[in-house]
Amino acid sequence: MAQLFGKSARIGFGGSARRVGVRSWVMAAAMMLVVACSPIYRDHGYIPSDEELALLTVGKDTRESVAVKVGRPSASGLLNDVGWYYVESRFVTKGAFTPKEVNREVVAITFTEAGTVENIERFGLEKGQIVPLSRRVTKDNVKGASLLQQLFGNVGGLTADQLLK
Repeated sequence: MAQLFGKSARIGFGGSARRVGVRSWVMAAAMMLVVACSPIYRDHGYIPSDEELALLTVGKDTRESVAVKVGRPSASGLLNDVGWYYVESRFVTKGAFTPKEVNREVVAITFTEAGTVENIERFGLEKGQIVPLSRRVTKDNVKGASLLQQLFGNVGGLTADQLLK
């Protein structure tokens, strides 16, 4: 058979076939390493877009109309239910490392005692600090309490006995 096709048809154990095989394995391993180390992004939560928030009118819309226009939030006021909070976070995972939060935005819609929209605010995190990104009404933050105080104010406030009652 080798006489029909010449010397090039003869593939032995010590020739170029071995180099091609090793080269293929090295390339496959390098490709798997690159794919394994590429970042994977995951988004959690939901915040309304600027277009959806533009549909809301301060002083006119109620909780029900907000729910219809932009949907119900993932969190509401823990202490006195005067606000709705939409929270969205983005995490990145690189290789085998622990996921890291790279972005977080919070949209806070506060309501008056009568149940109409009082303020619409958008917050972000800059180096661990809460930063207002936009605000419809130029007042201080949500009802005089910081956003973190409202979101985490009830943590540890309940005991097991109170939960069982």
